[in-house]
Order: sequence, then C-alpha cells, then structure tokens
Amino acid sequence: MNVLSNRLKKRIVLALATLPFLGVVAAFGIAPGTATEDIAHETIVETLALPEVEPSDSGVFDFWREERIGRGETLPSLLQKLGINAEEREAFISAARQSGFTSGLIPGRSVLARVSSSGRLLVLRYLASDTNLVSVNRSNESFQFSEQVIQAEMRPVMRSGEIQNSLFGAMDAADVPDRIASELAEAFSGDIDFHQDLRRGDHFSVVYEAFYFDGRLIRTGRLLAAEFTNQNQTYQAIYFKDPKGGDGYYSAEGQSLKRAFLKSPMPFDRISSGFTSGRLHPVLNIWRAHKGVDYAAPTGTPVRAVADSVVNFVGKQGGYGNLVVLNHQSPYSTAYGHLSRFGKGIKRGSKVSQGQVIGYVGATGLASGPHLHYEFRVNGMQRNPLAMNLPTAYPLERRYKALFAQHADPLITRLKLLRNTNLSKLD
Repeated sequence: MNVLSNRLKKRIVLALATLPFLGVVAAFGIAPGTATEDIAHETIVETLALPEVEPSDSGVFDFWREERIGRGETLPSLLQKLGINAEEREAFISAARQSGFTSGLIPGRSVLARVSSSGRLLVLRYLASDTNLVSVNRSNESFQFSEQVIQAEMRPVMRSGEIQNSLFGAMDAADVPDRIASELAEAFSGDIDFHQDLRRGDHFSVVYEAFYFDGRLIRTGRLLAAEFTNQNQTYQAIYFKDPKGGDGYYSAEGQSLKRAFLKSPMPFDRISSGFTSGRLHPVLNIWRAHKGVDYAAPTGTPVRAVADSVVNFVGKQGGYGNLVVLNHQSPYSTAYGHLSRFGKGIKRGSKVSQGQVIGYVGATGLASGPHLHYEFRVNGMQRNPLAMNLPTAYPLERRYKALFAQHADPLITRLKLLRNTNLSKLD
C-alpha cells in the first residue's frame, strides 16, 4: 500500500512538473457547499527592478507629431501646433528666415516633427513640393536645413461605382478625385453626352495614377484606363503615349477616342433650350426659331472649342452679345454667344486646339440669365449638333498597334475585374 501510494505521489508530481512544458491550461472548480472560510490568505509584495530610460536630447522623452498646414497658416502658429516651446520657436524662425523655409508653406500639406516632452525641436520634415523634401535637424544648439529631390512611387488605384444622380456625385462616393472625373468625361466626350445621356444605374470603372512617398499620398496623376456603361452600351478608354510623344485615349481596339468634334462645348451643364423651329423668346416675348442649343451654367464657367480651328470672329454682335466664331475643316464652323469675357489669346486669325477655353459663360446680348448659346454651322447654315453624325478621328498608326496592345492588356484586365463591382459600397 505504501509502495502504491509513493508511486501515485511520484506520478502526480511528474504531471504537475510537465504542465508548463506541454502548454496545458487547466480550470479548477469548487463544488457547491465547500467551506472556504478556513482557507488562509497571504499577501506577497515583491519589488521588481525596472530598466532605466535614457533621456532624449533635451527632455525626458520625445515623440513624433504631424500637423497639416492650414489656409493662411504662419510659421509661428504651425510650430506652436507641433508642441514646440516659445524659446525654440524663436530660434527656429530666425534660422528659417536665413534658409528661406518660410517661403514655402503650402496649405493642405503636412509637416512631421520630432519634439521632446519639454518642447525642444529635434527633427522636422516637410514636403515642399511633389519632388522636394525639406529636412531640418538639430546640431547642438543650431538647426541644419537641407533639401533633397525625392523619387515618388507610382501605384495604380482602382475604383468603380454606379450613377445615382450625377457623375461627380458618383465619383465622390467612390472616393475618386475630381481631376480624374473630368478626365473621364473628356475621354468619353465623343461618345457620351453627359448633359442628357446619363441614366441612373450607369456603371463606371477607373484605373488612375497615385504617387506616394514614405507611404503617404503626394498627388494624383492621370487617368490610365476607364470603362463606362451608359444605357447598356459599354465604352473603354486606354491612355497611350507613342514613341514620338503623341498621346491620347484609345478604345481597346486602338481606335482614337478623340473625335473631330466634341459633342458639347462644356462637359457638365444643363440644356435650357434646344434647337427648334419655334419658341417663345424669353427677352423679346415673341415666337421665333432657335437655331442653336443653350447650356445653362453659372457666369464664368469655361467654354471650350469643340474642334481644332481658326478664330473667324471675336467681339460683340447684336443679340449674341460677346461672340466667338470658329472655322473648322470646311464646311464646318461653330459659334459661342452671350459670353461674359473671352479666353486668353483669342483674337481673329489665331489657331485654337480642341478643348481650349475660348471664353466664359455670361449673359451679354439678348439673354435672360447666364448661359451659353451654341451653334453648329454647315456652309454657314445652323444645324442641330445633337442630331448630327459628326466626323470621327483616325485610328492608331499601324506601326504602334503591337506596342499599344502590350500596354493595354493589363489595364483591360483590371477593368474586367472592376466590371461587376461597386467599390464605393465596398469602402
């Protein structure tokens, strides 16, 4: 019996000794009714030796802080937001004046600083431009300023969404920058009239450039590829730059999306009056033909040339008010009336490129409110631009076809991945 008892004790001790090595965790319970009043309690206090913390350069601890430069921000207020004490601010501002640092505070950019708990500035980093990084380092009791050119990392960003009310509203919901929305509208302007063709449920996908430095977004680049499904018709746009420097947007088959004529002189605005043989004139209050299309827009909205052209007329002309007339390839010309002012360099005989701003929306002449009166003329006769089949552009040169296909394939693959998604909802 004693032998059995000793063996049992040894097994219990062995099991308890091996528990930590086997990683076993056990839970012990107390049966109901068990008396616990007689259990002895003992408090043990043990002093633990903590590692010593070495003080920083001029304080007990230091930490990194980041602040965004506000509109009208001054260097003193920025330094104060960073937690830098008054004495340090004065010394830094004095050194900054000599280095020219104060001349480059750009609203919206961030400043990163390492500051001690006593408010002593140790390090400061500021991205003064998309390519230049300003660094400030403490050297004893002075500040050393330096500037270096950085290499930003380009990362393609993919977004998609669905039209509910407007293109810009849907783009905002998908966290797409306004610049990319404008480039998409420009790329598809020959196929889609964003004034009247948009429908709820239309779907878009975009792939665009984003440039990062140290994991932070510096700027948005250009639109690389886009797909837009409008009224069950899908269009694609691929950006391509040929070896000679010519660039533009092309379909997946290499067809240029730059049409000889844009569908509209403004990407986003409301048609307030269409082309008709008879309407009640809002100013003269008489029935007369309206041989153009009116686009309602705020005063000052840019108006662009719908095609490459030469300025035939610029100035005031009767009910048109401030008017620009452009001559395109014969027999086509266009007219832009009621302008508040003319674009820079727009004068008779000057050459104008497609998309160039030739004036700004106004209410000059016989106009009841700010809008653009736009006319499309064939041999001097007004025609309805919304009902015409306008001339198209030429395809990509044959010698660049293979190079374009190699460039376009991975972008088209990305668009296919986005086709049935809505990243504005997934976000």
